[in-house]
Amino acid sequence: MLRIAVPNKGSLSGPAAEMLHEAGYQQRRESKELRIVDPENEVEFFYLRPRDIAIYVSSGRLDIGITGRDLLIDSGADAEEILPLGFARSTFRFAAKPGTANGIEDLKGKTVATSYEGIVAGHLADSGVDASVVHLDGAVETAIELGVAEVIADVVETGTSLRNAGLEVFGEPIMKSEAIVVRRTGADAEEPKVQQFLRRLQGVLVARTYVMMDYDCRVEQLEKAVALTPGLESPTVSPLHNEGWVAVRAMVPAKEAQRIMDDLYSIGARAILTTAIHACRL
Repeated sequence: MLRIAVPNKGSLSGPAAEMLHEAGYQQRRESKELRIVDPENEVEFFYLRPRDIAIYVSSGRLDIGITGRDLLIDSGADAEEILPLGFARSTFRFAAKPGTANGIEDLKGKTVATSYEGIVAGHLADSGVDASVVHLDGAVETAIELGVAEVIADVVETGTSLRNAGLEVFGEPIMKSEAIVVRRTGADAEEPKVQQFLRRLQGVLVARTYVMMDYDCRVEQLEKAVALTPGLESPTVSPLHNEGWVAVRAMVPAKEAQRIMDDLYSIGARAILTTAIHACRL
């Protein structure tokens, strides 16, 4: 039975559970549940603190897990990313009071407060900057005001909380994070149960990204229409009862669907429909 770690709380928890449900797996009904078994899919889920998941996976006690890229790197665990999941995206940046620093080279001799000591210490070392790192569990914005540090390093989404604290970001992003699937470094990459799990999640990702588009067009406009909707390999084209007309079906990127519909209509296509894709295998 495949043993999988899932975030039990925080910004990763809800979207991870939703994706697993869309992939056909049972999920817990109550937040207090720490473990459930999905016998039909031969999977056992363990609900753990997101920060601990990479460590459990690296120990070999669990086969794979869902966590954040930032949490994987910060943990220093012997685990590796095998699939990005596209949610819980964030950017990790340095911030300070205006005029403190313009780039990472200006941090020499300064103290940086952060909840991600492993990431920051590694980034400073890789950049050849000798600076001190102070670990805080949260609310790092107050570290500068209270004199604990001159600079902070934290996840930045809108930047509103930093501006409210009188701080501004500077320099290049330290890293960009999102939810990912991790496994122990060196684990069997072709293990069938793991591959099946990854295919299901990849199917969800594709289903969220594409829609199915159906339309009718005249045969003489088919090449132009197909150029607009090439599909993944090739669109499906079927003759209609009315001579000189064909029906076309193809997957198209969801974010481009409205534009494509406009372009198809302009070349004479009609009965243009889009439908959601709930699951797929490519």
